[in-house]
Amino acid sequence: MAVMPAPRPLTGVVLLLFVSAAWGSAFPLMKDLILRLPVDDLLAERYTIAALTLFLLRPGCLRGLSPTVWINGIILGVMFGVGQGGQAIALHGLPAAVSGFAVGTSVVMTPIMALVLFRVRMPGRVWVGVLLALAGMTVFTLLRGVGDDAFSLPALWVTLTAAALYSGHTLLLARMSRNGETFNAYALTVVQLGTIGLLTGALAVRDGITLPTGVMDWAGLAHLSVVSCALGFLARSYGQTHVPAVPAAVLMSSQPFWVAAIAVIGFGEEIGWSLLIGGGLMAAAMLLAVPSRTQVDAPDPVRRQLLIVTRRASYVLGELKVKRDDPLKPDGVDPPVDPPVDAKTSCAHTKDCPWRAHAVKGSEEPSLERLMKRATAIVRSQNQSPPGCCQSMTVLGRCLCDLMGRSDTTRSGVSSCWFRSQ
Repeated sequence: MAVMPAPRPLTGVVLLLFVSAAWGSAFPLMKDLILRLPVDDLLAERYTIAALTLFLLRPGCLRGLSPTVWINGIILGVMFGVGQGGQAIALHGLPAAVSGFAVGTSVVMTPIMALVLFRVRMPGRVWVGVLLALAGMTVFTLLRGVGDDAFSLPALWVTLTAAALYSGHTLLLARMSRNGETFNAYALTVVQLGTIGLLTGALAVRDGITLPTGVMDWAGLAHLSVVSCALGFLARSYGQTHVPAVPAAVLMSSQPFWVAAIAVIGFGEEIGWSLLIGGGLMAAAMLLAVPSRTQVDAPDPVRRQLLIVTRRASYVLGELKVKRDDPLKPDGVDPPVDPPVDAKTSCAHTKDCPWRAHAVKGSEEPSLERLMKRATAIVRSQNQSPPGCCQSMTVLGRCLCDLMGRSDTTRSGVSSCWFRSQ
């Protein structure tokens, strides 16, 4: 998994809490509408209207879209759409509480899948937050009463599979959101919602589409489509650019808390012990999972090693840029030249030797590789010719020849280890 910091965690937390509240508010509306509309038809209408709403707000959002965004959006849509379809089908064989708990297990599946698939190791406090979120979800679902309804084991497995798809959706969206400027959250959301609408619509058209009849039903469908789907998915796409996948899963797992809070505020239900205990567990989980500004996902050993090597290489390159003493001056002074001649033919004035013409960019020293090649050629020529016959066509070569000639006559200038590295 890409190791990226959360640059604006507070923004991401606010957006993801809005997603959780928007999806939580959809539960009582769905519970009421499915009494008059088939679940398949309601899902198809909900996601299709959401995709059309975002598209009409920005008609040019899909113009000139890269194939990568199309592919990513379709993959995300298929994953979430298959999960929604499987969850809706399994509802016929599961009590609502069991279905809600099974779907909520995605908060545990997300860090496990991140560890297995991408080798992402989460801090201990995040794992504690995951367990607290699961405990809070248990309080809100199973401990509030399952009832005497029997449930189907295949339906439970289908719901758990849907939860795994939701976890994979969260992880994949997190990886896509790390692409920086190439991540088009708005267009990705439109393509994703359109794909989900097509998948759920394929299930709904088998026995025809049933539309809402009353004004209140249309108002409920509008809330499900615009607020829960369109704005919810859009906020999620932007929110996960600031919060890593596992903390995002913990934040979005607070849906049962919002469902209970809406039931108390909007429908006058009494505040029970399940709301207080479950809400406290959810709040603690979110506080533990919220990332700091400098927090990053734990990198794998390979990336950690690359970071160490990169830091060391930067230090070494910085040291090489520091101007060193000239190794061609063993005594720290310019070798004497008598008589002085023009700088174009000798090194009478070392500062006048145009080293800069042969220097590495950003430094006034000659290129070490070029210097070694030239010195090797001159030494070989010197060994094969009488003293004083060293010749070269370049200014650098003439300077070296002059130094070697002085060394042959005086034996007091340059030592035999000119080119030994410091």
